[in-house]
Amino acid sequence: MAEHTPGAAVRAARLARGLSLRALAGRVGVSPATMSAIETGRTPLTVDRLIEVAQVLEVPPTRLLTDAGTPAPAPAPAPASASAPTLAGVPAPASATVAGAGGGDWRLFGALELGPVLAAALRIFVARGYHAATMREVAAEAGLSVAGVYHHHASKQDMLVRLLDLTMADIRWRLLAARDAEEGELGRFARMVEALALFHALRGDLAFLGASEMRSLAPEERVRIAALRDEVQHLLDEQAERAVAADGGKPVDVRTATRAVATMCTALPSWFRPGGPLSARQVARRYADYALALLRTG
Repeated sequence: MAEHTPGAAVRAARLARGLSLRALAGRVGVSPATMSAIETGRTPLTVDRLIEVAQVLEVPPTRLLTDAGTPAPAPAPAPASASAPTLAGVPAPASATVAGAGGGDWRLFGALELGPVLAAALRIFVARGYHAATMREVAAEAGLSVAGVYHHHASKQDMLVRLLDLTMADIRWRLLAARDAEEGELGRFARMVEALALFHALRGDLAFLGASEMRSLAPEERVRIAALRDEVQHLLDEQAERAVAADGGKPVDVRTATRAVATMCTALPSWFRPGGPLSARQVARRYADYALALLRTG
């Protein structure tokens, strides 16, 4: 039975939010080593730090003390009004995580649970561009005062970083879940491509932000998030290599093929629209077939 400690509760809440240990450490302002020591109980969790961690994880501080070791359930999405703006066709929801992140059916895309501030920031950043967007515009979109926005997020940069962390976490778990749910190396590669295509079709705003605003990150965050993006590409590369080896065909330039596949998927937000002649799942399956054909072209 898992030990019930505040550190275990922090880890459980972090995983429930789809945050990496490094991402949580960065938000709290400590090193990843310190955060790891907190989660494993080697470093005590002070009251001040408990409050900071709880704010980042968007849970009551008492939950980290009373429900230690038990993941906090994701809050239910806020009901969308008839006039509520949507994110990639999904009503803007209530808290900063992805429904089902880290588990469940990789083909299902539930409501984005961003919370009013991050949801507003995403809409403004996509519509206006990160540099043109102002905190005042985000506040107005969220229905809050500027001070109210700063209560949740220290800066505009903080909001961008959290959105891109969310993007990479959502992509990564879906690719791994898609791969592990399939038998056969070719099938696993095809399902990974299908998952990548589905994300870019159904999380179009997040995908667009990730493609267009990496340059707007501070240098340290740009390096870190670029590494997360590279990891996703490496996962695709490795599975493609296994698929080619298992297929026994002629040698293939795997690196070029997988980058063509990734570029094909990242272009989806520029043209795919829900309600078109093909559903997102139909498009994603076709992309998987195209990807397999690329691997067999030599």
